Amino acid sequence: MSRRVFRILIILSVISIIGIITVQIVWVRNAYALRERQFRQTAFIALQDVAERVGQHNRITTSCAAVRQLSPDYFVVNTDSPIDPATLEHYIQTSLSNHNLITEFEYGIYNCESDRMMYGALVSPSATRQPAQTGRTLPKFSENPYYFGIRFPNQTRFIVGNLDGWIVSSAAVLLVVVFFGYTLVVVLRQRKLTEVQRDFINNITHELQTPVATLRIAADVLRSDAILDQPERHRQYARIVHEESLRLQKQVSSVLQLARSERMQFALETTDIDLHQLLAEAAALFHPHITLEFWAENAHIRADRYHLENVINNLIDNALKYNNSQPNIRLQTRNEGNLLIWSVQDNGIGIAKEHHQAVFKQFYRVPTGNIHNVKGFGLGLYYVCKVVKAHRWQIQLISEPGIGSIFTIQAPVLKLTTPTANLLTAS
Repeated sequence: MSRRVFRILIILSVISIIGIITVQIVWVRNAYALRERQFRQTAFIALQDVAERVGQHNRITTSCAAVRQLSPDYFVVNTDSPIDPATLEHYIQTSLSNHNLITEFEYGIYNCESDRMMYGALVSPSATRQPAQTGRTLPKFSENPYYFGIRFPNQTRFIVGNLDGWIVSSAAVLLVVVFFGYTLVVVLRQRKLTEVQRDFINNITHELQTPVATLRIAADVLRSDAILDQPERHRQYARIVHEESLRLQKQVSSVLQLARSERMQFALETTDIDLHQLLAEAAALFHPHITLEFWAENAHIRADRYHLENVINNLIDNALKYNNSQPNIRLQTRNEGNLLIWSVQDNGIGIAKEHHQAVFKQFYRVPTGNIHNVKGFGLGLYYVCKVVKAHRWQIQLISEPGIGSIFTIQAPVLKLTTPTANLLTAS
């Protein structure tokens, strides 16, 4: 499948998901609005029946428009005559039950003598009755001398309860959409991983073919009889064979090193290590480009010596490779509380901020267009990150293009009985 077709399918899938979610939201909102209108209409009818029963009780004729709605959950019913609270409550309960409005309500009767609402009670469907609360009143309606007000405090809950089927079906559809979205994400990740692996295979094939071809050519020359009469040329080709074999060994070792770490899941063999000693040994290998600045009084940590040496060599090797000028690498250490902070700082080409997190991913290399001046597989910093996480340390990258990079690692320090202070500077 071509990338263009794949992108079109992804776009159509995203549009479909958005469309389905939008339709579901509109559907539920419309269903809720419909149920709300039905509740209001049913409440009107039920309260009109209450007004008529009150009229029959008082032997008067009730108005056909006795019910008014002042707010979404508050109704006023004109009775044109006084009514006993107990009788009114019975009428309300009976009428609401007959119209299937089984929900809580609170009512109050207007007292024309005191010109205020006399609060009745809060009545629940389970027939429990709570008396009026102190200071709690219902709003007045001054147009009629005799009326009662009724509020449905749980109207929203009642309406939602009648939408069970709609909500369940919507939840099922949304669940399908979620699974589809998750599947889409997995497919995208797998496709990206496939592309990364393909690039890695192409890269490693090219990197391995170069030294192999050079070795084959050098071997053919060394096999010729004429080379024995040219000692200088013989030594030159022998040097080429040695350098290319070391290069090939290093490339194979980096891949096997990562494969071993993936398979063994970093079964660390930790010992007490003097980091200053390891850094000094690494500096001797890369002399004269290294400057040591040991400010830590205590540089003893618990670590796997083999993996820690590889981390140091990887960071220094990257600092040397990704440099367009005279390399100047500083290895620094310092103590902060119970931590040993050590860093590798260089004056190389630097890394843009948007790549700071990605450089620690497997096979990732900072894009440089079609120019590949530095050879590699994108495994070095990934391996460094795995070692750091396996030791439960922390690593931080500070870098700017054209200025250089600083890789800083924090590790718990081991307590010594007699710590020794040292400050070494070598170059």
